[in-house]
Amino acid sequence: MSLTEFDPEFAQYSAAFVEETLRHASLGEHDRLVVQLGAVVAVGAHGTFRELLGSALDGPVTPVEAKEVVYQAVAYVGFARASDFLGIVNEALTARGVELPLPGQSTSTPEDRLERGREVQGAVVGTERLDAMYDNATPDTLHFQRFLTGNCFGDTVGRAGLDLRTRELLTFAVLVALGGADGQVRGHVAGNLQVGNTRADLLDVLTVLVPWIGYPRTLNGLAAVNEGAPAA
Repeated sequence: MSLTEFDPEFAQYSAAFVEETLRHASLGEHDRLVVQLGAVVAVGAHGTFRELLGSALDGPVTPVEAKEVVYQAVAYVGFARASDFLGIVNEALTARGVELPLPGQSTSTPEDRLERGREVQGAVVGTERLDAMYDNATPDTLHFQRFLTGNCFGDTVGRAGLDLRTRELLTFAVLVALGGADGQVRGHVAGNLQVGNTRADLLDVLTVLVPWIGYPRTLNGLAAVNEGAPAA
């Protein structure tokens, strides 16, 4: 059923608010669509994802980049949720005549994924902090640090298809939208600054996410930005 037909007031003020948020953000269309797609994966909204995906593929987001948004989200929302969205991307690309599978974007192998992951993770969190994470892990929890390094950063964040700056904005968006990950959001505020993003970039991400994720999670994200990247 069409919201425009059955809920015209809702459709009107929702569309007007989306437009209003865009007037308060300088994020380019490409990055805006990337972070919005990632956030919508986090909240689990299949219909909205399909609509945004259509706009993204009609616009500046390539098939590889659309896939990479979902691949990136796996590390934060898990296979169970992300696989449904990967199916939606595959359906959309097939309908557009895109030949699948797309060229692989992995930059690691099973043999060097820990080494590659440590390189990427160090670029995001800093080598001293990374060393401390390993040093502070107890023997029975060390495998979680290895999972983060090898799988999250080696298998996922280190992939080609999206640059590291964009991936960190995407990670921030996914974590904020997911909710209940305040510690990780704060960590990736720092990670964004580490890879060259700014307070303004993070505020832009929050601004374009408000209509899609609501105020509580947006304001939690804002608190993390104000704490980790305070106004000058």
